[in-house]
Amino acid sequence: MTTFFSYDQLTWPEIDALPRDTPLILPLGTGYPLDRLASAFSNPEQMGLLPSFPFGFRGSGLRVADSLLKNFLKNLLDCLREEGFRKVFALTPQGLDLDLGADHLALPYPQREMLPPDALPPESEKGKVILIPVGHTEQHAFHLPMSTDTLIIEAIAQGTAATIYQMAYSMPVMPYGVSTHRQAFAGTLNAGGRAFEDFWLGVIEVLVARGFNRFYLMSGHGGNSSFLVNVVKYAGERHRRIFCATAFLYLSGPEGVAALENYRRSKIGGMGHACELETSLILHLRPDLVHMERAVDETDFIATPSYYMDWVEGGTLVANPPWDDDTATGAYGAGSLATADHGKLWLEAAIQEKVGHIHEIDEQHRRREQKRSSGFGLWRK
Repeated sequence: MTTFFSYDQLTWPEIDALPRDTPLILPLGTGYPLDRLASAFSNPEQMGLLPSFPFGFRGSGLRVADSLLKNFLKNLLDCLREEGFRKVFALTPQGLDLDLGADHLALPYPQREMLPPDALPPESEKGKVILIPVGHTEQHAFHLPMSTDTLIIEAIAQGTAATIYQMAYSMPVMPYGVSTHRQAFAGTLNAGGRAFEDFWLGVIEVLVARGFNRFYLMSGHGGNSSFLVNVVKYAGERHRRIFCATAFLYLSGPEGVAALENYRRSKIGGMGHACELETSLILHLRPDLVHMERAVDETDFIATPSYYMDWVEGGTLVANPPWDDDTATGAYGAGSLATADHGKLWLEAAIQEKVGHIHEIDEQHRRREQKRSSGFGLWRK
């Protein structure tokens, strides 16, 4: 009998240790018959399921152009092949042809009651800020799961939408983003910057055509940030009656930074990646996925006045040196100092920060529409 494991619940050394003939499956949607999936591979001892791709395909509630989805998926699958895995497939509903060739496995779609709503977001959510949480499947040192960024930003987005439900609606979290440091540590995926940007521009295009006009792209992964800025810039130019915004991660504004300083136990350099902050958040959200006994603190980042590592990266320089220069385990920071209690406090602070952003996005859109309607400047034409 085949045992299925969740790829994103593993740490990167555990992925590195997997036999390279282990089948790894990236499903579009959820609820596929696992017995039929195992049978398609002659019932191997184990199979890995990657995080489900939540939308973008026909039947998902929000469909983008097949070419955009194909490029995104192909880049993810290629990452696994570069790791040496030989049995890597996208699992799609029967009848969905993304021109993936041998990379594609089709099974009957799940039962109707397991499908998402016909429209995502529902039409009833028009007039609200649409939250689009984007995480990633990426190494987080020896002690945290690959799903760290996804779990955190999903909790922040859901908490924000619940707190301010009359003004915001959260999309399902996207568990895939952009990483440029794949060579050093096993398991990290990369959608590719261009494919990532094109996909999200396609999502905004679909939502604007359906009448939505306020969007907040919320990232849980630092590597997504510069690409989401490009998405926001392109979207704002293409669709001039919307307001589309993003921000650098979370707890990065004045109140958020103050919350970090109030409770942190580490010095500067202790919060970067798989650090005191992220470890605390996962200890609060999913303590079953944390291996504190494996945590290794790494704070010896090569720092200069204009370029150093902490949660809100310091200095005026922007660079991307090899991670191998500064970390042997994949960690930037002091994960050993993390506590679940601090994780709870920081999650609450992150939600409040995002609630403030929702109010601003709504106000920006409302006031700009008023100015446009008054015939200001070139809008009178």
